[in-house]
Amino acid sequence: MPRTIWSGAISFGLVTVPIHVTSATEHHAIQFHQYHLEDMGRVRVRKFCELEDREVGNAEIGKGYEYAKDQVVPISDQELGNLPLPTAKAIEIAAFVPLESIDPIQIGEGYYLTPDGTVAAKPYKLLVEALGRSSKVAVAKYAWSGRERLGLLRVREDALVLHAMRWPDEIREPAEIVPPPVEVDEDEIQGALALMDTMSREELDDKEFRDTYTDALAKVIEAKREHQPLPEAPETQEQPGKVLDLMAALQESVQKARSSRGETGDADVHDLAKAKKSPAKKTAKKAPAKKTASSTEKKTATAKKTTKKTAGRKPRSA
Repeated sequence: MPRTIWSGAISFGLVTVPIHVTSATEHHAIQFHQYHLEDMGRVRVRKFCELEDREVGNAEIGKGYEYAKDQVVPISDQELGNLPLPTAKAIEIAAFVPLESIDPIQIGEGYYLTPDGTVAAKPYKLLVEALGRSSKVAVAKYAWSGRERLGLLRVREDALVLHAMRWPDEIREPAEIVPPPVEVDEDEIQGALALMDTMSREELDDKEFRDTYTDALAKVIEAKREHQPLPEAPETQEQPGKVLDLMAALQESVQKARSSRGETGDADVHDLAKAKKSPAKKTAKKAPAKKTASSTEKKTATAKKTTKKTAGRKPRSA
């Protein structure tokens, strides 16, 4: 059972759900320490007081804010825990929004929220059921580690998950890194879509998506421990400095993707591109039939469009 990171409650209107927070993920990467290469003695970071010029222990260390060069204001963990904020001891739900209205770049680490005792089980289940049926996620505010944060609450297999989120003003605009205007041929776009279809998966396969870097590093460590020759690195194909023919690159990529999935026979990206185009043409021919729709049907369609546009609108941040 993962250790509890934080304890508090979910505030949902007047409903309160006491919860414990645990990490929803774990790291399997190999960790290194620093050593003195001459004698392999462990190198450690020690904490020294600048004024007394001596090492201090954790019990003597606390937080402080440098208000001025000659004035530091000490702040204790107890004082941080008693901040005059509703979010200091609760995850306060502020709104419910469609998941697609949130930019994934805002979403960070995930945490499981577990009910604190049998009393919390019913309101916890209530929130799980309500979120599941609404097909929405909750946007909440909470205060951890000396700062107020934005979070996203969602359901994962009957459990509530809290994702840390960045505030909107913490996201940099991509305008400065967007390349200058350039023309892309329609056949090239359709060829890229054909390649995407070839590489599509219904779900992520554990055998295909694994941490091969950690596996290779473990083999190197084991070989060195046993004083054996190090594993040889696989030969990599040289990549050209720039792509001269996009369609040729797409053709080769499609062929490799098909081969990796065990599909035989040559596939021409031009044919795949034409196949992608054909459904769109059929749909275009059928479009005029909509002109005969009655006025009642037109009003219904307009109402549906308005509802859909309103639901997808990104809410203002609290």
